[in-house]
Amino acid sequence: MEGRHGKADRMELTECWRTTWKTPYIMRLALSAGLGGLLFGYDTGVISGALLYIKEDFQEVNKMTRLQETIVSMAVTGAIFGAAIGGWINDRYGRKKSILLADIVFFVGAIVMAAAPAPWVIIVGRILVGLGVGMASMTHLFISRKLFLPELGALSSAPMACLLRAASSWPTSSTSPSLMGTWRWMLGIAGLPAILQFILMLSLPESPRWLYRRGKVDEARSILEKIYPPNEVEDEMQALHESIEAEKADTRATRESIVAKVKGAFSNQVVRRGLYAGITVQVAQHFVGINTIMYYSPTIVQFAGFASNKTALALLLITSGLNAIGSIVSMCFVDRYGRRRLMIISMFGIITCLVVLSAVFWQASLHAPAISQIKSTHFGTNLTCPVYAPVPSTSSWNCITCLKAKCAFCADGTNQYHQGACLASTTNIWGLCREEGRTRFQNGCPSRFGFLAVVLLGLYIISYSPGMGTMPWLVNSEIYPLRYRGLGGGIATVSNWCSNLIVSETFLTLTQALGSGGTFLLFAGFSLIGLIFIYFLVPETKGLRFVEVEKMLEDGYRPKFFRRKEADSSTKVVV
Repeated sequence: MEGRHGKADRMELTECWRTTWKTPYIMRLALSAGLGGLLFGYDTGVISGALLYIKEDFQEVNKMTRLQETIVSMAVTGAIFGAAIGGWINDRYGRKKSILLADIVFFVGAIVMAAAPAPWVIIVGRILVGLGVGMASMTHLFISRKLFLPELGALSSAPMACLLRAASSWPTSSTSPSLMGTWRWMLGIAGLPAILQFILMLSLPESPRWLYRRGKVDEARSILEKIYPPNEVEDEMQALHESIEAEKADTRATRESIVAKVKGAFSNQVVRRGLYAGITVQVAQHFVGINTIMYYSPTIVQFAGFASNKTALALLLITSGLNAIGSIVSMCFVDRYGRRRLMIISMFGIITCLVVLSAVFWQASLHAPAISQIKSTHFGTNLTCPVYAPVPSTSSWNCITCLKAKCAFCADGTNQYHQGACLASTTNIWGLCREEGRTRFQNGCPSRFGFLAVVLLGLYIISYSPGMGTMPWLVNSEIYPLRYRGLGGGIATVSNWCSNLIVSETFLTLTQALGSGGTFLLFAGFSLIGLIFIYFLVPETKGLRFVEVEKMLEDGYRPKFFRRKEADSSTKVVV
C-alpha cells in the first residue's frame, strides 16, 4: 500500500488474494511478473543435481571442493551485483524493461553454461545467470508498485519458485542420462522460464508509478482502471500523486549520495530499529543452513549413504516438493498466526531437526564400514588409494578415513556394510566396482542411518518453509516507514544475498573440516542465535498500518514477557 493509509484489515494477505481472484487482470499481472521467482527456483534446483554429473565430466571439479563451491555460489555473487544495478535500471528505464533485460541476461547465461567446454566457462555462465536473477528480483517491486499489495508481491513467486525447483529434479531422477542428455541439457533448459517471462512481459503495461513520475498520467490512469473498481481509481491517483510529490520533495531537499542516505537511515531511530529487524530475519533465513539443502541436497543424500546419482535426485524431488507445499501453507496461516509467531515456531523446528540430524551423521561415521587390505589390493596395487597403500598400520581405517583421503570406497558385493576396498578415485574405478556387483561411494559411506537422515531433511524443510522461508520477505515489506521503504528493503536484500553467498561458498569446506555432523551442529548454533535475535528485535506487523508500525518502533519494541515485567515493576514503584 503505497502512499495511502487504509484500514488494517485491507493489508491482510487474505484480502489481497480475494481482490486478485475477483480481478483476472490482476492475476495475470501477478503471475507474469512473478515468473521471476521461477528463474531463481529452477537455477537453485538444477545446479544441485547437475553438479553430480559435472564432477564426472571434469576431474578437476571432482577433486577440488573449492571449485564445486565456486560453481554453485557464483550465481549468488552475480545476483548481488544484479540487484544493485537492477534498482538503477528500474528507475531509469522502468520496471518492465528491467525485467525484459534480466530475462535476456539469464537466457544468455543458460546457453553459456550448456555449451561450456571447461569449468571456468560454467562459472562465467553462472555469473550471468546470477545477474539475471538479481535483476529479476525486482519483480517483487514491479508487482507491489503496480498492484499496491506488498504482501502479494513478497509472496506470490515463492510457491512458484519452489514448485519449479522441485520440477527441475524430476527429469534427471526419472530419465536415463542417455535419454535426457547430460548436465548441459539440465543447465540449458534453465533458459525456458526466462523466454516465457520475456514473451508474457511484452504484453504487459509499465508500472503506473513509473509512468506517473514521467508525466504520463493518462497511461497510469488507464492501468489503474483495469485494477481497481471505478469508485477507487481517483483515490488511487490522488494517493499516487501525493506519494510521488513527497518523494520528489524529499529528493530535492536532501540530494544526498547513497552513502549519506544510508548514514541518515541508521541515524534515524525508527529506521534503525526497522533495519535491525529486517536484516536479522534476512540473515537468519540463510544461516539456518537452508542453502546447504537447496544447493547440495543430492550431495547430502550421498553423505547419508545413497551412492546413486539417480536416487539422490529422486530424494531431492521430495524435499523440494515439501518446500513448495510449505510456502503455500504459509499463505493460508500468515494472517491467523502472524509473521513473528510463524518464524519463532519455524526456528524451534529447524534447531531440533539440525541437532538430531547432526547426531545421525555422527552415529553413521562411527559405524562406517572398515577397510580391508586384501580387498583394497584385489584390483591391483596401482589402483589402491595412494594414501592408504604406504600406511604401516591400516587397522584404524574405515570408509570415512578413505573418503577424507580423496579416495573412493568400493563396497563389499554381498553386504555393503561389511569391509570394503579403498581405491584411487579414477574414472575406471566405476566400471571395475560395477563389474563385480559392488557399489562405489565417493561422497558418503554406506549407512543404516541413511533413511533417517533423509526423513530429517524432509522435516527440516517442513519446519523452514512456512516460517523462515517466506516471512522474512513479508516482514521487510512492512517494517520500514514509507519514506525509507526502498532503501531499507535494499539494505536487507543485500544482507540476504551476502548471507546466501557465505553459506553456499563454505558448506563443502566445512564438511571436510568438521564432518557432516559437526557442520549441521554449527548451523544449529547459528539458528539458536537467530532465534534469540528474532525474539528480541522483530515485532509483529500483522494487521498494522505503516504509521502504527512506525509508532511501535519509535516507542521501542519489547517482547510481551518483558513488557509485562516492566509494567509490574513500574506499578509497584507508584504504589
